[in-house]
Amino acid sequence: MRKLLMKEMTLSASLLSYLFIGFSLMFFIPGYPILCGAFFVTLGLFQSFQNIRETNDIVFSVLLPIAKKDVVKGKYLFVCLIELSSLLVMFIITLFRMTILKDVPVYLQNTLMNANFFALGGAFLIFGLFNWIFVGGFFKTAYKIGKPFVHFMIMTALLIILFETLHHIPSLAALNAFGFDHFALQLSLLSIGIMMYCLMTLLSDRQACNTFEKIDL
Repeated sequence: MRKLLMKEMTLSASLLSYLFIGFSLMFFIPGYPILCGAFFVTLGLFQSFQNIRETNDIVFSVLLPIAKKDVVKGKYLFVCLIELSSLLVMFIITLFRMTILKDVPVYLQNTLMNANFFALGGAFLIFGLFNWIFVGGFFKTAYKIGKPFVHFMIMTALLIILFETLHHIPSLAALNAFGFDHFALQLSLLSIGIMMYCLMTLLSDRQACNTFEKIDL
């Protein structure tokens, strides 16, 4: 599986998938919906799947001496590698904003979502949706990428709007906590986001393996 992942990283991946990890730095931007950074990371991954389609990478991969389901697992491993790399950057930025930068006026006056553990949980959820809706949708045909990505974009837009709205409700203001205020709540929400990411990714991978086995390439 390590060799298959190396093949995905060096032959199948688009350079944009690596460059778009830089959009994780959007967690630094005040007055901006920071969860859009997670969406832009998935846009970079979309470019890799476009490259996979145009170069007939799926057919090439199936011809390798590996099980058909391993082709699917290789794609998921690569996707998760990019997502987790982006989440690591977001986590580091979040720690900066929750500690060193927590009293900076430009962040205190920010009316949009703060970088905290709730926001990180939201990023995990967006990546989980990408794996479930787009990657899983791609392997229904192993060719079509437009329709599943549009579905993912719609769901992500609604999710970001929801997350940006919730903390404006007085009873839910703690969701937008500064620093380590309401830390137990923040940690709980992050844990839920991580669990949802793992669940959606594992179920999507399992379903995609079963679907891909039935496709006549």
